Amino acid sequence: MNLTRILLPLILGLAAITPAHAADRTRIQAILISASNEPGQTDSRLSAYEPTLRRILRFESYRFLGQGSVTLSDQAQGHISLGEGQELELTNEDSGGRGVRLRVIWLKGGRPLMETGLSLHSGVPAVLGGPGTGKGDDVYAVIVIGR
Repeated sequence: MNLTRILLPLILGLAAITPAHAADRTRIQAILISASNEPGQTDSRLSAYEPTLRRILRFESYRFLGQGSVTLSDQAQGHISLGEGQELELTNEDSGGRGVRLRVIWLKGGRPLMETGLSLHSGVPAVLGGPGTGKGDDVYAVIVIGR
C-alpha cells in the first residue's frame, strides 16, 4: 500500500511529461538523387516524389543514390550522411509553431556547397537542387522530409 502511494504519482507524472517531450522532436529524412535529362525510367523508390521532382527540377529521369535520417530536438543540430560524399548539417530553428524550420548546410567531402533555410510541413517534401554529379549534365538533388 505504501509503495503504491509512492509509485502511482511518479508513474502518472512521467506519463504526463513524456508526450510533451516527444512532441518537441522532429524526424528529418533526406534522400540523395541524381537528376538527368536522359530519357529513362525514374527509380521506383522515388515514385511518390516524381511529380514534385518534375515540377521543381524539370528533368527527364531521377535515380535514387542514398538516404539517411536524424531526429532533432528543438533548436538542436544533426548530421545526415547520404552517400557519394554528400552530407547535410541541420539545425532545428524556432518556427513559431508553424511546421519545422531548418538551417541546412549541404557538404561534399566536408566542404560546404550550399547553405539555405527550409520551412517544412509534416510529410511534405522539399527539394534542394545541387551541383553536377560529374556524369554528363546530371545533377545531385536532395529531397528533405520532416515528420
